[in-house]
Amino acid sequence: MEEIRDIKKEGQCVNKSLVGGDMEAVDVGIGQPGPGGGGGGRREENVLFESSSCSGGLSDEAHGGHDWFKLLVRHNRLEGSRVPQGQFPHTALLHHLSRDPQVMEVVVVVVAEESESNSMSLLRLLLVVVVLHLSAVAGDDAIVSRFQEYLRINTVQPNPEYYKAVDFIISQAKPLSLESQTIEFVKGKPLLLLKWVGSDPTLPAFLLNSHTDVVPFEDSKWTHHPLQAHMDHHGDIYARGSQDMKCVGMQYLEAIRKLQASGFKPLRSVYLSFVPDEEIGGHDGAEKFAESQLFKSLNIAIVLDEGLPSPTESYRVFYGERSPWWLVIKAKGPPGHGAKLYDNSAMENLLKSIESIRRFRASQFDLLKAGGIAEGDVVSVNMAFLKAGTPSPTGFVMNLQPSEAEAGFDIRVPPSVDAEALERRLVEEWAPAARNMSFEFKQKLTGKQFLTAADDSNPWWGLLENAVKEAGGRTSKPEIFPASTDARYFRKAGVPAFGFSPISNTPSLLHDHNEYLGKAEYLKGIEVYVSIIKAYASYESKSGSRDEL
Repeated sequence: MEEIRDIKKEGQCVNKSLVGGDMEAVDVGIGQPGPGGGGGGRREENVLFESSSCSGGLSDEAHGGHDWFKLLVRHNRLEGSRVPQGQFPHTALLHHLSRDPQVMEVVVVVVAEESESNSMSLLRLLLVVVVLHLSAVAGDDAIVSRFQEYLRINTVQPNPEYYKAVDFIISQAKPLSLESQTIEFVKGKPLLLLKWVGSDPTLPAFLLNSHTDVVPFEDSKWTHHPLQAHMDHHGDIYARGSQDMKCVGMQYLEAIRKLQASGFKPLRSVYLSFVPDEEIGGHDGAEKFAESQLFKSLNIAIVLDEGLPSPTESYRVFYGERSPWWLVIKAKGPPGHGAKLYDNSAMENLLKSIESIRRFRASQFDLLKAGGIAEGDVVSVNMAFLKAGTPSPTGFVMNLQPSEAEAGFDIRVPPSVDAEALERRLVEEWAPAARNMSFEFKQKLTGKQFLTAADDSNPWWGLLENAVKEAGGRTSKPEIFPASTDARYFRKAGVPAFGFSPISNTPSLLHDHNEYLGKAEYLKGIEVYVSIIKAYASYESKSGSRDEL
């Protein structure tokens, strides 16, 4: 705090531009005074603002006494209602200031000192920032509270409370005057579709998709219960779905709330879909939706769906994904005494297959470790379960070799891999009939792999990239999604789709213990979606890339 006092004494002041007429900027300089006592000298790296003069201030005559202060307070209370042009053009800048904790530290000190020196002009300005800060904190708390409420709804597979989730989303959509309809392609699995109507119905719309279900958890392995949405003193919100992907669904709605508050009107219509069952394949949700006449009637030009958190500053964007092969390999063999050695037992045959698969997995992992390729460019193979043995009241019968054994594998196949060659390897090496082996797919996406162009040929890519930049972020090189999302169904229907979750500087904890998302990162992601939705909804061209590679 002493350091802040010293900085202020060295040259912090209010710019002359605040005196007379409209206030064009709030320039509080910190640095060495320039000619005439101003802050026009050398600018420090942590300078908040640069002033040209320390003379003058906010006079009562220039700004109508307390009227401008009352106007700003009233403006802030109305949560975004427009101030008449020319009366207070720097309100947005003050809002930005009020959210910066370092600025607020300076404000607290300066308010106290200016109170003592009776410098009322500067004091009033600083009090505005304080009021805005308190209002911003209250607004952020309400936004986070809504997110936590959604996280606390139990939509865990295999028994998700879908109707509670749908009712909650509808309750959030009503104040925004969004049109809504609930569809059940399969009974008990509601899909909610919202619409923000655009002013030009001739333009294709765009779709913001998210799923309402989440994966199971082991609550004993979590620091905080995964359905409590606890926020710790760091601002980290722990909950199942905090990253995958209730965060994105709520960010869509909060972004629209902010856009409406700013007076923005979309040119093209915006649809939001909240779909069931993604975590178990999406067959009764997004797949049926993408294949339906309803979806075709929406005239969707581009879809945004979930992505992955990034451990760096850059946001990850996905233009395609690996195909899921959920494989079960079964082995049979003669049973026998646990003390007997013989060939071709079920366990021996299965272990030979597991070893062959392990070697293949290691070769793919080595490619990834060598660098130069992303996770989505290699085949991943992970054993999900191993099942064998004869159960007993105390566990398993230990002196009996089982006649059957099986193992399950989650395999993800990139679009660049020869799927037919991989399946031949499965038949010949991993589950050969000659060893009494058989296999079945619990899930396997077959047919052509569809990719969305992520270059200049696709205007939606450029709009996304630029919108993220305008929000203060940046995107990394587009990737193949290493797992599977509902986006694949929209691409298969001929509609381009990007996977994008605005989460940076955060470890990816999807399906992991202690999944969390920081409050600041969540709020920043809302601003990113404000920029994206505004860019997409304002795009005037009737043409758009619906060509899939």
